Amino acid sequence: MRLTYKYRLKPTKAQQRQLELTLELCCWVYNETLATRKQAYEQRGASLNYYDTAKLLPEWKAAQPELKQVHSQVLQDVQRRVELAFQAFFRRVKQGEKEVGYPRFKGFGRYDSLTFPQYGDAVRLHDRMLLISKIGEVKVVLHRPLKGEIKTVIVQRQLGKWYACFSVEIEPRPLPVSSERVGIDLGLKTFATLSNGEHIKRQRWMKRDAQDIARLERKKSKLRIGSLQRQQTVLALRHAYARATQRRTNFAHQQSHQLINRYGLLVFEDLDIQQMQANGQKVINRNIADVAWGQFVQYVTYKAAEAGRELVQINPRGTTQSCSGCGKRVPKDLSVRVHDCQHCGLKIDRDLNAAINILTRGITSIGATDRDP
Repeated sequence: MRLTYKYRLKPTKAQQRQLELTLELCCWVYNETLATRKQAYEQRGASLNYYDTAKLLPEWKAAQPELKQVHSQVLQDVQRRVELAFQAFFRRVKQGEKEVGYPRFKGFGRYDSLTFPQYGDAVRLHDRMLLISKIGEVKVVLHRPLKGEIKTVIVQRQLGKWYACFSVEIEPRPLPVSSERVGIDLGLKTFATLSNGEHIKRQRWMKRDAQDIARLERKKSKLRIGSLQRQQTVLALRHAYARATQRRTNFAHQQSHQLINRYGLLVFEDLDIQQMQANGQKVINRNIADVAWGQFVQYVTYKAAEAGRELVQINPRGTTQSCSGCGKRVPKDLSVRVHDCQHCGLKIDRDLNAAINILTRGITSIGATDRDP
C-alpha cells in the first residue's frame, strides 16, 4: 500500500531562489501547454493529448534555454497535470454537471509544487539531505522515521515554507485483532455519532479564526492592488486560513487513529458530498466544507488498510428515516432531533438511530450472520 511522509525542508537562500525560479519555469510550461491545446482546438479542431505536447518540449527548450535548468521528468509531469485537468473537464461535461470549469491558466506565484516521478534519478535522500537535480543538497527535518520503498517525491511550497512529500510503498502492519464494530453517522451539529452511543464533538475551525480573517479581508479590500501592504495582507490572510486547515487536519488524524486502534469493523455512509453541496444554501455548504467529512473518511480508510481493519461504506438512503428497532419507516425533517417510532415505541437520538442502521447495513453487506449492533 502507498503512504505519504511529509517533511520540512531548509533550503539556503540561493537554493530557495533556484526552487522559486524552477516553479516559475514549470508554471510557464503549464500555461504554454494549456495555450497550445486550446489554440489547436480553436484553430484546427484538433484535440491534443499529453504525448502530442511532450514532443514540443525540445523545441521550447531551444527557444527558452532556461528550461534546461529544470529536470526533464519534472517538466513532463507538468504536462501530465494539464492532461489530468482536461480529463476531469471532459468527465464533468459528460456527466452533465451544471458548473463545468475549463482548465485555467496559472498566475504568477500560483504554481507551488515539483513532482519527481522516479526516485533515485533526479532526487534521492542521503542521511538528512535531499539531493535534488539542478538544486543541490537541501537539508531535511526528519522528525519521524521514513519507512518503506520511496516511489515518488514532491517538493512543495506552502506560505513561503518548503516541504518534501515522499510517496512510499509499505507492507501493511496489522494491529491486534479487535471484535468491536461501529457504525459512524457524520453530522453538522455533532461531528460524528457512534452506534454505541458515543459522540465526537464538532470543532468549528473557521469560526475560531473568523474574526481575524474578517479583519484581514476588510483591510485587503481597502489597499491598492499590487501594493506591498496588500501583498503582506494577502499573505497574512493565507496564514489565517492555513491555521484552520492545519487544526482540521490534526483533528482528522487524531480521531481516525483512535477509531482504528479500537474497532475491527468500521462502517460509514457513502456520501456524495459534492451533490450535498449543490443545494445552493451557502450556510449549509460552508458548514459541510468546515467539517471536512471527506478528509476524515479518507484518513480512516488508509489507516484501516495499513492496520488490517475492515472498512465498509454503505448506501445512505433511509438510514435516518428507518427505525433501528423494527425497520419501519419513520419520516422526519431535519429539525426533528429525536427518533420516536410509533410502531415499536423506540425513542432515541436521531443520529444514534442512523448510526445503528449504518452498522447493521454494513454487517449485512459483508455477509455476517450476527446483526446485533
